[in-house]
Amino acid sequence: MPLSLRLRAAILSVVLLFAFLATWELSINDGSEVAGMSPEYAALMGATAKGASAMPGPLKVGKEIWGHISNPFYDAGPNDKGIGIQLGYSIARVFVGFFLAMLTAVPLGFLIGMSPLFYRALDPFIQLMKPVSPLAWMPLALYTIQDSTISSIFVIFICSVWPMLINTAFGVAGVRSEWLNVAKTLEVGQLRTALRVILPAAAPTIMTGMRISISIAWLVIVAAEMLVGGTGIGYFLWNEWNNLSITNIIAAIFFIGIIGMILDLGLSQMSKLVTYQE
Repeated sequence: MPLSLRLRAAILSVVLLFAFLATWELSINDGSEVAGMSPEYAALMGATAKGASAMPGPLKVGKEIWGHISNPFYDAGPNDKGIGIQLGYSIARVFVGFFLAMLTAVPLGFLIGMSPLFYRALDPFIQLMKPVSPLAWMPLALYTIQDSTISSIFVIFICSVWPMLINTAFGVAGVRSEWLNVAKTLEVGQLRTALRVILPAAAPTIMTGMRISISIAWLVIVAAEMLVGGTGIGYFLWNEWNNLSITNIIAAIFFIGIIGMILDLGLSQMSKLVTYQE
């Protein structure tokens, strides 16, 4: 991308950000009564006696975010941990589940992509299991495993395995036949062909599946932690809702978005390392 285009895009992003923040700030009720809000609901949502909106403005949210950043690793008890600790638990669960899914999906994807027999044999099972919501597995995992942390990791594994499996099989099956014929002509063994010919050719597609998987995993862990509780950014978010702290809820959403963006950018950079021009 040309430098001038990147610069203009960055300027436009900043302008849109300030426009959003200004609109947000102006839309916050300044103390006038909220139309149609019952006194009971206003009290529940933390509104003022005059009926002011409980929705905080960007300055208040920014101050709360800075407070979390300035002391992210404090531990004052089971329900009072720093945002860094909560994010650390969530990221660790995602990485463990994602890594286990990778160890399963990539070899199995190679097998499916290289063997029409295994593709036809396993495709009905894949099509049956793929549409099932990962959270649908949570009750069964909790019942059988009886450990909330391992159950969360299992759910991450389930949601991560399908995109990697399907993209790996697609990438392996799509390797150009000329390259495979050259390997056969040179009498290259199957294992060496898989590692030296098929893997480099399919790597961009495999990395695409990994990017999709990590994004889905980060989405799912928040919901899973809301269900099982204990620790993690999902539990933090749900706990702040129970405390009716809208400011902390918005701050948690901000941190969830930032971590998700970092995870995607990291795999995006790795994808560039294995992408080549023919």
